[in-house]
Amino acid sequence: MAGSDDKLPIKMLNDRVLVKISDKDGERKSSGGIVIPATAQVAKRLVWATVVAQGQNVRSCEVGDKVLFSPDDRYEVEVQGEDLVMLRERELHAVAAERIEASTGLYL
Repeated sequence: MAGSDDKLPIKMLNDRVLVKISDKDGERKSSGGIVIPATAQVAKRLVWATVVAQGQNVRSCEVGDKVLFSPDDRYEVEVQGEDLVMLRERELHAVAAERIEASTGLYL
């Protein structure tokens, strides 16, 4: 059997999406420049993250896209020392990517 230090490749299954939340999403700034700590209570605030892997049945996003989801719907996992979040495709609320036509008039 191989040693415990060997790294195995991971294949995402079905409609699962693996995302990474950026470190800067912890604290926010108000329009006046006031820093709002990550521990401040905000009612049902959605979070943006970057897709790092996806299952074969995912159709609405691609690796590298930014996706919007509720932090209440997540499962955290550590892969190679990095904290990531596992979601189902149906838990995504929006996708932001260069290839998407600007139909809403909103931009990141």
